[in-house]
Amino acid sequence: METITATEAPVVLVRVPKPPGADQDAPVGASRDVVVGVDIHQPCDQLLCFAFDEAARRGGRLRALYGWSLPPVVRDALALEAAELDMAPDIARSLGDMLAPWQRKYPSVAVAELTPVGAPSQLLVQSAADAALVVVGRRSRRSRVGAHIGSVTHAVIHHCAAPVAVVAHR
Repeated sequence: METITATEAPVVLVRVPKPPGADQDAPVGASRDVVVGVDIHQPCDQLLCFAFDEAARRGGRLRALYGWSLPPVVRDALALEAAELDMAPDIARSLGDMLAPWQRKYPSVAVAELTPVGAPSQLLVQSAADAALVVVGRRSRRSRVGAHIGSVTHAVIHHCAAPVAVVAHR
């Protein structure tokens, strides 16, 4: 982890393959897709630039994912469904707006915009089950105190079978 927080350059982590005969998980990298986790409320140009570059280089699709949660005040099933129906279009539009300039810059990259309700780290790990690469970010920080990678990046590093690229961004 220290290397990840000590550099501004992207760091790619690749799991060591299991020995022959060991229980194998789903085939990693079965597709050429790149999965990128984004926060629609924060700028992440360095992250998107890296993800689009990798998808273009691999000739794969880019799956851009923003996982979100419903407000905790929503308690019953009907209110949950109504809140999701009300919020989902705005969230999808925000993700689309974030990706639009990059799609114009990389017209050869097909993009899947994913905005499911759920924990972002779990959604990223699930979405990356067959991906060639998962791209997550970490905020660049000048302070030497406190966490230097977020909880989503931490979880993806530890639970994702696919290679994980951690990209520092402001």
